[in-house]
Amino acid sequence: MGDGWRRAKRITSAAFRPLRGRDLSLHAAAITFYGAIAIVPVSLLAIWLTSLLAGADRVRRLASYAVRTLPDEIGAPHAVRALVDAGVELTPLLALASLLPASLYGEGLRRAFISVARPRGEESLVGWRGRLLLLPLLAPAPVLLLSILLALPTTTHLVRQGGWLGALGVVLSFLAVWLVLTPVLLWVFRVVGPASPDWLSALAVGSFTAANLSGFLHGFVLFASLPLDLGVPFGGFDEVGGGVAVLLWLYLFHVIVLAGYSATLALSNWRTRRASMP
Repeated sequence: MGDGWRRAKRITSAAFRPLRGRDLSLHAAAITFYGAIAIVPVSLLAIWLTSLLAGADRVRRLASYAVRTLPDEIGAPHAVRALVDAGVELTPLLALASLLPASLYGEGLRRAFISVARPRGEESLVGWRGRLLLLPLLAPAPVLLLSILLALPTTTHLVRQGGWLGALGVVLSFLAVWLVLTPVLLWVFRVVGPASPDWLSALAVGSFTAANLSGFLHGFVLFASLPLDLGVPFGGFDEVGGGVAVLLWLYLFHVIVLAGYSATLALSNWRTRRASMP
């Protein structure tokens, strides 16, 4: 037991070594700032591209399963319905206008990743590199989003049944989000980040991080269903309390992403040293 604990401690310490001397909370908050600007434009573009592929009516019909299932304590169903309607009705001109704020997410990730990776020398055009490297993710976005939408009729039906069938629905939903997030994080860790860890390390840790994020997102749905008066700390303004709650979960989301990137670099460096040993 003692040897196993020490070994686990060494592995954990090595995984988070790139974060030493770096303010993880500050960098996660910085990404959250960029993410708060980009989350709606990114969602609109993904929904618009998916509607071009599968049709607006089909996207609305599939998304309606989530709208009917999401808890209404903080207005999540109304927000999702409005987002889907705006996305499928997006015009090419509005889509083009959404690209700039959507790409800001890549800038936030790149800047935070540079602090973790600590590359030699200063990188020029950091913001634009991050923005341009994130945009290719829009190409597979329709397929990734559609795969989740196609799973919604089954998963939401099982969740409504309750009991073991409800648990199975949650598991299937978790797996669907996990599989969709894995290639996204693979690209983010391997390409958007400045250190370019090897593909196997990025895939292994990216998949593990995606599993954690999938569970985290499902935890947010559970949190949203709790009968909490989020407006109490803000003088009764429920909208402010709900917005702050979303930002807090988005912040914790990015803490997990940064921890995953740190572990990816640690694993990649270890594999490089091992390969170079005679």
